[in-house]
Amino acid sequence: MSVTVTFLRADGSFDREVTVEPDRSLLEIAQAAGQPLEGTCEGQMACSTCHVHVAAADFDRLPPASDEEDDLLDLAADVRRTSRLACQIRLTPELGSLTVRIPNAVTDWNR
Repeated sequence: MSVTVTFLRADGSFDREVTVEPDRSLLEIAQAAGQPLEGTCEGQMACSTCHVHVAAADFDRLPPASDEEDDLLDLAADVRRTSRLACQIRLTPELGSLTVRIPNAVTDWNR
């Protein structure tokens, strides 16, 4: 079973949709899809450079953020109720699909 991820630009317009095998992190998938998520800590949850806005319809289907993730989101710009770190979202078969928006303040300095 695959997982479909829809990426939206900061303005909410459609960017791309990818279908991937499950059990990978959203950060890994986003970087492979050319999204501007730096992921400075390489998914070790030590920064907030992979901050995304999860679509409201999908947000409650995700496991809750840990206290550590919430603390790191305090350091991110443009945080909203549906903000998450992409490195902490595992794409499981049960999820089926996920829509995320890349925030305005995201910059991938590796590009």
